[in-house]
Amino acid sequence: MSSDTSHAGSEEKLRRLQAVTDAALSQLGLEDLLDELLDRTRDLLQADTAAILLVDPNGEELVATAASGLEQEVRQGVRLPVGRGFAGSVAARGEPIMIEHVDRTNVVNPILLTRGVASVLGVPMLNGSQVIGVLHVGTLTPRRFTTDDVELLRLVADRASLATQARLSRLDRAAAVALQRSLLPARPRAVPGLDVAARYVPGTAVGVGGDWYDLFPLPSGHVGVAIGDVAGNGLRAAVVMGRIRSALRAYALESDEPADVLTRLDRKVQLFEPGAMATAIYAVLDPALQSLTVSSAGHLPPLVAEPGEGTRLIPVEPDLPLGAHPGAPRHSIHTELAPGGCLFLYTDGLIERRTRPLDVGIDLLLRSLTYQPADAMCSTAMATLLGEEEATDDVAVMAVRRTDGAV
Repeated sequence: MSSDTSHAGSEEKLRRLQAVTDAALSQLGLEDLLDELLDRTRDLLQADTAAILLVDPNGEELVATAASGLEQEVRQGVRLPVGRGFAGSVAARGEPIMIEHVDRTNVVNPILLTRGVASVLGVPMLNGSQVIGVLHVGTLTPRRFTTDDVELLRLVADRASLATQARLSRLDRAAAVALQRSLLPARPRAVPGLDVAARYVPGTAVGVGGDWYDLFPLPSGHVGVAIGDVAGNGLRAAVVMGRIRSALRAYALESDEPADVLTRLDRKVQLFEPGAMATAIYAVLDPALQSLTVSSAGHLPPLVAEPGEGTRLIPVEPDLPLGAHPGAPRHSIHTELAPGGCLFLYTDGLIERRTRPLDVGIDLLLRSLTYQPADAMCSTAMATLLGEEEATDDVAVMAVRRTDGAV
């Protein structure tokens, strides 16, 4: 074959590939996109099998995600260790690997052997410099893959990586939003004697994160009030947030002492959420709704607005955030909530800006909030601190007002 003929053949392959990946696949969902892409890849490279395995969130295993000619990989939920075998070596090295004669010494996936695959070529799927998966093709007869084959499969892997990342990001955001909405209703649960309102806005710069709030009556007659912020963003932060919120409720059933509840919650985070960190305020109102006990795990101080009085900070010194250090000591303080008094809690997205230190933001919040119904308190805080700006970080606020003595 002449070089001109070979060049023309390569250009035709690239043209067909670009047409498929740019046009026909652009509107497909992730699973259909990968399936269609693998079918086209088999055709372009005249291969008998093709598969995509994505790196799991821990970075330790490859998970069979899509396959053509090796569908049982996906059906059986195949997981392969990164660093071992053919696909695992591609992921660990971040470079193409071809094997002309497949056997048990160079492949750990028994399905390739059972299927009778003789030769394989695999390339890494990259997001920048990070390996996010492996794309490989195989033939049932021995074959020596060429440099052109490698380059073509690299191009397919690049297109698959871009499409996968874009769609997974959208799926993660949609899942995180759905989780946030299911856990954070527009209006917290009604409790007799209290006027309660809340707001939650996801940040535009980081997407949905781990901000949350909660309010619940306890069997003892006390009322638990909480707000918190899990470090990070996306689905992972939202999932951790949901677990922390649920665990706090469980521990609140065992103790009316906020510092004790946060101590137990911290122990849970240390053990079951390694690497996670979160700030939180947990406050407990006594059954008469007159006395407030507050403990802070590294969170911003809550505010209280009372009829005929100015707005003040509750002087609770923050202990270490949840997950920061095993066995960190925790304490609570006690304060009174006057008839008609309103407790206001918030996360740092409300007051923190690159151009404005936290203490300046807290001072602005103090000066802007006056005694009002709970919903008006939330509206005033959002209007004053955000104005017409979009929130770059998550914002959660909650106001809890005693209705006796309210004006």
